[in-house]
Amino acid sequence: MSTSDSPLLPVVDEDGAPFWEYAARGELRVQACASPACGELRFPPRPCCPHCGSFAGEWRLMSGRGRLWSYVVPHPPLLPAYAEQAPYNAVLVELAEVPRIRLAGNVVASPGAPLNSVDPARLRIGAPVRAAFCPAGPDGRVTLVRWLLER
Repeated sequence: MSTSDSPLLPVVDEDGAPFWEYAARGELRVQACASPACGELRFPPRPCCPHCGSFAGEWRLMSGRGRLWSYVVPHPPLLPAYAEQAPYNAVLVELAEVPRIRLAGNVVASPGAPLNSVDPARLRIGAPVRAAFCPAGPDGRVTLVRWLLER
């Protein structure tokens, strides 16, 4: 597979690096304000709390459960790495602990399954899902958070 045919991988910046490090351990964590007067969860990660302005932060473990908030099924023309997998889904999942936080990803049949492993007809807004962790990229150093339908 050439570089132009590789799946897109996240750009890991300083604020988001802990998210990806925890994902590599099979943990779904969200940044939280560490100010005792606030404690608000936030995503995407950022240096300062948008609620109180504190620069104190920590990463809290989530259950990995959520619900489909929205989804699309992309159709060609697509980037070369994705064209052969169409049709597949791209989803937004609202987290069970904090529904205002939504993570993008894909619903797959198992952690290492291809993007087209779940029939798009099985997806429903509000469907319960749980996080699955899938090493990705040529060296497997980035672990993507994907989603499995709960039964």
